Amino acid sequence: MTALAAPPVAPAAPATTDRRERRQRRLAWIARHSIAIALAVMFLTPVGYLVLLSVMTSDQALTSDYWPNTWHFENYVRVFEVTPLPRYLLNTVIYAAAATVLMLLSSVPAAYALAKLRFRGRNAVFLAVICVMMLPPQVVTVPLYLMWARYGLTGSLAPLILPMLFGDAFCIFLMRQFLLTIPSEYLDAARVDGCGEWRTLLRVVLPMARPGIAAAALFQFFYAWNDYYGPLLYTSENENSWTLSLGLASFHGVHHVDWNLVTAATVLAMLPIVVVFFFAQKAFVQGVTLTGVKG
Repeated sequence: MTALAAPPVAPAAPATTDRRERRQRRLAWIARHSIAIALAVMFLTPVGYLVLLSVMTSDQALTSDYWPNTWHFENYVRVFEVTPLPRYLLNTVIYAAAATVLMLLSSVPAAYALAKLRFRGRNAVFLAVICVMMLPPQVVTVPLYLMWARYGLTGSLAPLILPMLFGDAFCIFLMRQFLLTIPSEYLDAARVDGCGEWRTLLRVVLPMARPGIAAAALFQFFYAWNDYYGPLLYTSENENSWTLSLGLASFHGVHHVDWNLVTAATVLAMLPIVVVFFFAQKAFVQGVTLTGVKG
């Protein structure tokens, strides 16, 4: 008798192979980025809990529950009813935007001079900038407050904004380090074509230094947005000039039991700065990465 031939083995289904390959690629991606994923979870968990806490009831917010029993998004509406949050937001925007603009107008030329101009005492000036950067602000608090009080500017945002006309030591240092990465040949070519120093700065340096300038601007904007010490010192006597940080601290003192309202106000204060960083993160990361290549 002739033996029956075994039926041919069917090849593996293409769909099963594709799923297996996608799964392997996904596992490989997770393995390569495991440290970044762990850090992201570590930093995002408190923020997520803050958002969940903001939509709880006042009684549940004081318990150990991590998930709302009922969702109360009206907490965000109540925040505007119990505190002048729009005024605090407007003052913060004025402070952060004006301080950033004035810092750029004064610090960019200073950084350009320290990075690209040759003059006697340049290294001494740069050393002085570093010393000012390391000086604690509390050291000069009393004389500065007396000076602004003599001119009758305490109780307003002027003592926080006007000093930026003289530059910021950290931003000067940051932009100076970035400008050192720009080849001097471009500046020499502009000077040969008849450009003065100001025209060279505006037409040649600024377009090439956009990432570094953006990084310095974001640093200053974030600092002013989160600043608590300055507004507490100069505007505490006038509630109409309070910023978000000072207003949130006062709101926390008045509504220390209503943690759901406190966290809702905190989320509203965080939201604008998160949006700004989300749209500007590329320039920020690029500017920080390229800064400090040369010493």
